[in-house]
Amino acid sequence: MITIPYTTALTTLFSYGLLFAFGQIRDLFRKFLGLLTASNLHGYAPICLGLEDFYTRRLYLRIQDCFGRPISSAPDAWIDVVERYSNDNNKTLQRTTDINKCLNLGSYNYLGFASADEYCTPRVIESLKKFSPSTCSTRVDGGTTILHTELEECVARFVGKPAAIVLGMGYVSNSAILPVLIGKGGLIVSDSLNHNSIVNGARGSGATVRVFQHNTPSHLEEVLREQIAEGQPRTRRPWKKIIVVVEGIYSMEGELCKLPEIITVCKKYKAYTYLDEAHSIGAVGKTGRGVCELLGVDTADVDIMMGTFTKSFGSCGGYIAGSKELIEYLKSTCPAHLYATSISPPAAQQILSAIQVILGEDGSSRGAQKLAQIRENSNFFRSELQKMGFEVLGDNDSPVMPIMLYNPAKIPAFSRECLRQNVAVVTVAFPATPLLLARARICISASHTKEDLMKGLEVSSNPLQ
Repeated sequence: MITIPYTTALTTLFSYGLLFAFGQIRDLFRKFLGLLTASNLHGYAPICLGLEDFYTRRLYLRIQDCFGRPISSAPDAWIDVVERYSNDNNKTLQRTTDINKCLNLGSYNYLGFASADEYCTPRVIESLKKFSPSTCSTRVDGGTTILHTELEECVARFVGKPAAIVLGMGYVSNSAILPVLIGKGGLIVSDSLNHNSIVNGARGSGATVRVFQHNTPSHLEEVLREQIAEGQPRTRRPWKKIIVVVEGIYSMEGELCKLPEIITVCKKYKAYTYLDEAHSIGAVGKTGRGVCELLGVDTADVDIMMGTFTKSFGSCGGYIAGSKELIEYLKSTCPAHLYATSISPPAAQQILSAIQVILGEDGSSRGAQKLAQIRENSNFFRSELQKMGFEVLGDNDSPVMPIMLYNPAKIPAFSRECLRQNVAVVTVAFPATPLLLARARICISASHTKEDLMKGLEVSSNPLQ
């Protein structure tokens, strides 16, 4: 739980209050001038309504140059950021032909596989020639190549499960899987800071959803005990099944899950454990096998293991790993498997090659070196930020380290000044985070050198100089 200092909370609320007040006054004048609804079709209700539209127009558009910056290179340690300008107070942005080479502290390229690799890239190119960029079909029709079956076997071995299913998009690995696993009469107990894909999947399942305090096993036990005692709403019948959903590394906090304690609670109350390892698989653990390896947890104690290939493996898509019965069930019922185009063959080859490098099956020690480097880089950068007085969230070994900004004025100031000094950072604010908890999210890569990290620290220490 993030504790906001009283004065920080007060000044942040005051800043948002000023923005809200002046925005409402400007909207009032626009309404009197007949401009506010001029774009609406006669007789139609406005498509954009409420505070969401107000927030977009009066707050987001003012700083939208800090988001969605186009790049013209691979997301390596350094990237080419395309410059933009606006002639209408940031309502629209136009690209220029100018390029800034910037230190990349925002991409999920944890092990450096997102750029050209001496082992992966030639194999990806060969797969592109052999299989083409797309299968143009679903997995159950003509969209299963030998690469897909090999990838599923490889992922299952890598994470320590009997079987796995791979999907073409990481987001749907949660949002489309949860409604298949559980429905009406079931109970999902979700960490309060779980990713939006989990939230949407839980809502779409039709199951009852309860939330426990972030990373607090004691509160999880309280929720489970209470819900089991009460049973289903209205009928009070026993729950058909209970699934507890947590993340390995929380993407907005950089915090490791208290997995051993949570598994102990789940076993006590006979609840299934669903582990999202989007940011931890490949990035932590001695051999890159995620939080189970890092925290000494037997993968047999985790019922459903989910992860994505968009971070450590430099590709796209996601996976679900579990028992053979579970995976066979998902392959016959999951809409993301039955109706969506299968993962691109070159993307599948990229994942296969990256795992081979991580495990040393390419005949080199580069995988072990990458894992050691990401761990060393992450812990060094985090400790130096803390020494400089930044409020940094997260745990050691995590490559995700949010720097708390709080005040809305600091969001564009930090982002723009870092860019001016050739450092590309990602700032995150409402609705991705609570209104008062805006932050800059730093992501460290194994491809960063010590000089790169020192450059990032130097700029971060005083971005307004």
